[in-house]
Amino acid sequence: MQTIVFDLDGTLADTSGDLLAAANAVFRGQGLGPLLDARDTLTAFQGGRAMLRLGYARARADWREAEVEQAYPVLLAAYETSIDTHTRLYPGVIPALEALQSAGFALSICTNKPAYLAETLTQRLGIRALFGALVGADTLPVRKPDPAPFHEAVRRVGGDPARSLLVGDTETDALTARAAGVPIILVSFGPEGKGVERLQPDAILDHYDQMAALASRLVR
Repeated sequence: MQTIVFDLDGTLADTSGDLLAAANAVFRGQGLGPLLDARDTLTAFQGGRAMLRLGYARARADWREAEVEQAYPVLLAAYETSIDTHTRLYPGVIPALEALQSAGFALSICTNKPAYLAETLTQRLGIRALFGALVGADTLPVRKPDPAPFHEAVRRVGGDPARSLLVGDTETDALTARAAGVPIILVSFGPEGKGVERLQPDAILDHYDQMAALASRLVR
């Protein structure tokens, strides 16, 4: 089975608004006020702990990693409450996924978002049924860029890693694909924009209407 594995945040959907809002909810609850804004989108896609570290560093010089760990569950709870307030699929996602399915590709998600949140979000966005499997940050003992979650995402849909590829938006996805020995497509509409060219992916996806053609070319 030819398999395409997708990252979620910054690849299928722009989730940055809700991620940043959750972090700012934590900061407000601690009397620090909102500390992040839209300019911090790239940090948002690096995860909750990255947002907390950035905010605390802006608030004061003597912050500690223990504060991050203590606040992280609070951030997750805030995010779960408003997980799809601002989040939107990128243009053309659903038609592209349906076209890939019609062409015989198996589809899977491999994300560094906790699995229960990824399940909730993909259900809310109406795309969960288009994927045969979802592997989250906590599905295995390791997470991307370790290749094991990617391989698990392929295995769960009956695929063969030798006939698969990864679609993502960040250096983490590029490193994952290289570690797994598979082609990597990076989107140019994620947080880095055209800056992902520096990572030398096998292809750049500018719009989802290009997805089927790129997949047919790159999946062996």
